[in-house]
Amino acid sequence: MNHTPLIALAQTTTTDDLEANLAVAETLIEQAAGEGAALLAFPEVFLYLGGRAGKLAIAETLDGALVTRFREHAARHAMMLLLGSLHERIPGDPRHVHNTAVLIGADGALLAHYRKLKLFDVDLPDLRIRESDTIAAGASPPPLVDTPIGRIGLTICFDLRFPELYADLARRGAELILVPSNFTATTGAAHWEVLLRARAIDNQLYIAAPAQVGQHNPAYRSHGHSLIVDPWGIILAEAVNRTGLISAPLDRARVGKIRRELPLGRN
Repeated sequence: MNHTPLIALAQTTTTDDLEANLAVAETLIEQAAGEGAALLAFPEVFLYLGGRAGKLAIAETLDGALVTRFREHAARHAMMLLLGSLHERIPGDPRHVHNTAVLIGADGALLAHYRKLKLFDVDLPDLRIRESDTIAAGASPPPLVDTPIGRIGLTICFDLRFPELYADLARRGAELILVPSNFTATTGAAHWEVLLRARAIDNQLYIAAPAQVGQHNPAYRSHGHSLIVDPWGIILAEAVNRTGLISAPLDRARVGKIRRELPLGRN
């Protein structure tokens, strides 16, 4: 494996049309593979953004057809994939789903999954969102996965506001933390970049945050600005306000160098 593998992030404008969203995702997989990416990460809820009935209708277990389809893509292109989050069906609960990130290896194996822990229940001046109405929170902390390109931690969107989750991953040896997200236009404009850079700086690791962008329906607009941030807080790549890919190399040696030069006594 290249010492500085390329990581790519997809930025999407997901709607309630599953087939159209799937077609976009598969086009981006082909593009990222053609550019030589070792990992392609999708945003939160990249295959469906809509109401309760739609979430429940499209939700599958992790051995279902959708995850299987992406496992086949990963193996075909020898490229890791992060399914930033899917709606995971919960057996025995007809009213809720999990918001679940799935990391797939370059051989198509399921490496890890993470059910979103922190749910976004807010009343903003122009928007009211209660994820807990349809999403059941996960019960386990964000996982750390040892991969050929580095030790990767998984989080999702609103988790970003809870620095203890990131500090715990860093203590366990994370070199890269993925933050697939769907920040609102309002909160994103105020907090997105500063939170991502802070998590990178505080924990001296790479942060890669694929994001939703633009107007998804008449009621909801997301911030976009997918970012890749290095362990010194430098922005290596930032998406403009449209769909597509960004990428940057992942230099594991830089993580070690910064931690040696500025030791934070984490252990």
